[in-house]
Amino acid sequence: MEKFTQLTGLVAPLDRVNVDTDQIIPKQFLKRIERTGFGEFAFFDWRYLEDGVENPDFILNQPKYRSASILVSGRNFGSGSSREHAPWALNEMGFRAIIAPSFADIFRNNCMQNGMLPVVLTQEEVDTVMGKALQRTGYEVTVDLENQTVTDGDGFEASFDLDPFRKNSLLKGLDDIGLTLELEGSIADFEASATGRA
Repeated sequence: MEKFTQLTGLVAPLDRVNVDTDQIIPKQFLKRIERTGFGEFAFFDWRYLEDGVENPDFILNQPKYRSASILVSGRNFGSGSSREHAPWALNEMGFRAIIAPSFADIFRNNCMQNGMLPVVLTQEEVDTVMGKALQRTGYEVTVDLENQTVTDGDGFEASFDLDPFRKNSLLKGLDDIGLTLELEGSIADFEASATGRA
């Protein structure tokens, strides 16, 4: 898993509440067994018209947001089913951090297991970031995990909370398997001693 320490990037606004995982990656695209290849199908029903052409009215299709690495959205982002494919799809779209007033718990955990940072800010702070991203071309923020802050070049600064265990895992780039492998020596010692007692 890629480490997350600090990210300065273009912000893409998705001014919607209750964005669920079936909208993030619809069920018909869940047949793949790999973790890759989902990015082109992210937000499929909003992103494309019935003939497969990009929907010009969907905000993330606007050229000025194409290279965004930070998504800002409304409350209860990632609600619905527990599919891990949702953060995979968002990651392949280029997003490494998502800012919202609240997240569905399972989605939030799935993000952190895949090297993405879900940042919870107050509604007022989210509205500020959303407004600037909507009004301004090239609006960027810096998400600093070590200091747990979100800042921009205009003097905006907000802090966010994160469980220390999850913070450490993201900083080191360790998912649950990586955390287990950090204990490989101790596990081998235990197995050797258990075998010796048998």
